[in-house]
Amino acid sequence: MLNILYRTIPGRLLLKPLTSPAFSKIGGFLLNTRLSACMVEPFVRKYKICMDDYEKRKYNSFNDFFSRKILPEKRRIAPDWEALISPCDGRLSCYPIAENSHFKVKHVVYTLESLLKNRRLAERYRGGILLVFRLTVDNYHHFCYIADGRRSKNVRIPGVLHTVRPVATGTVPVYAENARQYSLLKTENFGVVLMMEVGAMLVGRIVNLHEPAEVRKGQEKGYFEFGGSTVILCFQRGILTVNDRIWSDRMSGRETPVRMVDSI
Repeated sequence: MLNILYRTIPGRLLLKPLTSPAFSKIGGFLLNTRLSACMVEPFVRKYKICMDDYEKRKYNSFNDFFSRKILPEKRRIAPDWEALISPCDGRLSCYPIAENSHFKVKHVVYTLESLLKNRRLAERYRGGILLVFRLTVDNYHHFCYIADGRRSKNVRIPGVLHTVRPVATGTVPVYAENARQYSLLKTENFGVVLMMEVGAMLVGRIVNLHEPAEVRKGQEKGYFEFGGSTVILCFQRGILTVNDRIWSDRMSGRETPVRMVDSI
């Protein structure tokens, strides 16, 4: 389907309305209606989700189910208070941040500057480490703070769609950027950490629960409504050492499965 949307003329004609804010609003509205609750049971069966891990209650819509809360005992914070915890469930990729580093986020390749739309801020993290947590639809879609600290306001970057007209190849590449939000978390152990959430192209919605505030390690930061989702952490030079398993997976080109609040 993606090949048809991106690489054929009829697909490209469909792509622009599909990625418009109006379409996302319609999709979000439908997934918040009671009619969408009929999608919950087939979804649970298809992705083999263990509902024993979650609060026992009736879901009034598909988004109500998708943003369900897990039982506290299913995600206990790593006991070492100096250890970095994962902000979410998902699959982790690790990148060193060099001057010309490129990172793939939801099939889009960014530099740190293009990801943040802020050259000065990107410079602060050069020489550091960037962690990308890719959530799949069967993951728990809430995310938490990775340390005690003072968080900044949310900066929102809207999603955009770019098309490049044919020159000699006869093709029209299409480049999409997903909507994203980030804030800075000033911590004692990890310096100033940049925390970013990336939404889905179609109906994904990012819900951040706080503006500037004092926050605690493991405290819920927010959640995603339906759609593929990604969480990103940026650390400054010399702050972070990832564990051997994650580094070995990176060198082998693999993602590392992680769970929210586990030590990484």
